[in-house]
Amino acid sequence: QIAGDYAGEGIVCNAVAPGKVLTGKPGPANDPDVLAYSHARTPWPRLGLPRDVANAALFLASDEATFITGENLMVDGGWMAN
Repeated sequence: QIAGDYAGEGIVCNAVAPGKVLTGKPGPANDPDVLAYSHARTPWPRLGLPRDVANAALFLASDEATFITGENLMVDGGWMAN
């Protein structure tokens, strides 16, 4: 694991794993059936927004997260917990 290999040097290694994020980009991900499935599968009452993912990454890169390493931060509105 990279986080364990580099922790001794003070290097943190984390990941952000987004769920369904509404970006506004046209395509099959915006098909009404796909969106309905995503809404039904996501416990949070809305789907993700780009700022949700950005804020998670910003937190992990901040001084508030200097003792967090080796984490995969799920930003999915509870998709994986459901």
